[in-house]
Amino acid sequence: MTTLPPLTVFAPLLLLGFSALSLVNPGRRPGAFPRLAEAAALGAMGFAIAALVQLLWTGPAILSFGGGALLLAFRLDAVSVSMAVLVSFVGWIVVRYSRSYLDGEAREGRFHGLMLATLAAVLALVQAGSLAVVALGFIAIGVVLRQLLLFYPERAEARRAAAKFSLVWGAGDAALVIASLLIGWSLGTASLAEIGAKAAQGLPPAAGIGVALLVLAAALKTAAFPLHGWLTEVMEAPTPVSALLHAGIINSGGVLLIALAPLVQASTGAMAALVMIGGLTALFGAAVMLTQSAVKTALAWSTVAQMGFMLLQCGLGLWTLALLHIVAHSLYKAHAFLSSGGAVRAVAAVKRPGPVAVPGVAAVAKAFLVALALFAIVASLFSLAVTKSPQSLALGAILIFGVAYLVAQGLADAAPRALTLRTALASTAAAISYFSFQLMAQALWGASLPQPPEAGPLEWALIVLALLSFGIVAVAQALFPLWAHHPATAGLRVHLANGLYLNALLDRATGGFRSSHTA
Repeated sequence: MTTLPPLTVFAPLLLLGFSALSLVNPGRRPGAFPRLAEAAALGAMGFAIAALVQLLWTGPAILSFGGGALLLAFRLDAVSVSMAVLVSFVGWIVVRYSRSYLDGEAREGRFHGLMLATLAAVLALVQAGSLAVVALGFIAIGVVLRQLLLFYPERAEARRAAAKFSLVWGAGDAALVIASLLIGWSLGTASLAEIGAKAAQGLPPAAGIGVALLVLAAALKTAAFPLHGWLTEVMEAPTPVSALLHAGIINSGGVLLIALAPLVQASTGAMAALVMIGGLTALFGAAVMLTQSAVKTALAWSTVAQMGFMLLQCGLGLWTLALLHIVAHSLYKAHAFLSSGGAVRAVAAVKRPGPVAVPGVAAVAKAFLVALALFAIVASLFSLAVTKSPQSLALGAILIFGVAYLVAQGLADAAPRALTLRTALASTAAAISYFSFQLMAQALWGASLPQPPEAGPLEWALIVLALLSFGIVAVAQALFPLWAHHPATAGLRVHLANGLYLNALLDRATGGFRSSHTA
């Protein structure tokens, strides 16, 4: 390990330095500051890319200050540098977009300063090498992001969303701080690398409680069911804030779990909880997303579903695929939010004649059998290059359920031959892509992350539960045209569109509506 400090540590310092310039002119059209903010974000990305070269040239590195519970450490490895490049790239794009989006706003200078500070906190978090840096990074993100959510403080909805965010995020911070103290005290170290090594030797009871609190913190940070409501209400903030939140900050719970993957995997209870929480959140978020008419609200519910699926991947021990999911989701969601205005116009211009072919029960059954058979064939072809754990095969089968709906349309009696061919090609491409990306993720991060655990009775039970749950929902979606006109369907759609009213219950339980007037 080289003695040269990780170059990524200079990225947050650069951003914070330029962020302080917003104090000079926090108001409308603050001179050259928007361009300087973009230059700072671009410079941070330059440091991240330079750190990637440093890793390839000299190997991993770590920079440490202090000791004990107050150890401040920053690491450079394949995982941290990948996240740093991702965060800095997305941050640069969002800051660049903000120049024109916020032009002429009353608090334009302050906004750019807060965006740089938020980006700095996220960059510090993704390269954390100790528990103290993890906790401080999360706390800093919460403090600055609240100010961005209150950019329009005159709006009651913005105040309510900020109050609810602070409550849930603050609860996650409290859980994380207590977890850090328990883990550091019971294992005798605050270094993430040393914690991972000691976790392999078994967890003391206090560390086991700490891991449970880590899972709770990750669930709160990723807007997991049932405390997901704050994420769907932050649309009152400017679009760049939504883009940065959904493309970067919301992934922080997954980053936390991946950074402490050896510790989390040492607790079978924590892994089981992640599977159940993640699976339920993914199914719930996807179902609600399909009922939303507003583009940004649908994207928010999509994020809820995607974060649930990422927690499921972590619970199955598929850490490299969870990290790949974070990368793909960040890039997609940043683009989706920044282009949401164009999406509205594009959707409005599309003529929707209805389904081309409505599959019957026989066609749906045949489609799932064909899709799974195709998946098995592709898995066999990749058998020499990819280690096929039961967990990875189960995840692949769940993904194949998603394209089985297309295959069912292609196998319907009324389907034209061209549609049948296209759906078959889509299913084949999905299966090949899954194993190709799995191979790529394993090559990039496999040496830095633990392999999936051996499947015992509990793991098999969770795998079967996940397959049945996602399979039932996929079949119901494929058969939806057959029962869409039933009277009960209209009522179910209304309930789903309102998220089964869980957000209203959270408001009532926490006083969210009242706190919005005093935040």
